[in-house]
Amino acid sequence: MAESIFGIHEQALKIRTERAELLANNLANEDTPNFKAKDIDFRKALQDASGQMNSQYQTEMRKTNPGHIDGDSNGFSSTSQYLMYRQSTQPSLDGNTVEAHIEKAQFMENAMQQQATLEFINGKISGIRGALRGE
Repeated sequence: MAESIFGIHEQALKIRTERAELLANNLANEDTPNFKAKDIDFRKALQDASGQMNSQYQTEMRKTNPGHIDGDSNGFSSTSQYLMYRQSTQPSLDGNTVEAHIEKAQFMENAMQQQATLEFINGKISGIRGALRGE
């Protein structure tokens, strides 16, 4: 039900949250020798999440054995398969590929897009609340 109300925005919020954690980790490891900066291929992750969300209405994943691992209710559980290493524009001597100015810019852009997604979801909820109240 929620997927039909919020569309892909629920998935986008999950992906943006994971991306924020990843970018924060990059910044935290700015001085760690040989640390490789990572990012998420957001567009690919969202496309796949959208495809999985659409196919969910056709088949529902069920456990047939108590030993099976629970699947995510919407078929999208992790962005780990979309991780990429960021190419450094200025290689450092210690092998670290984190460039703070790029990471900060990416973090801020992600935060603004995450806020826009939250505002869209909030608008949908307000609209539903108003409809239920008869406004």
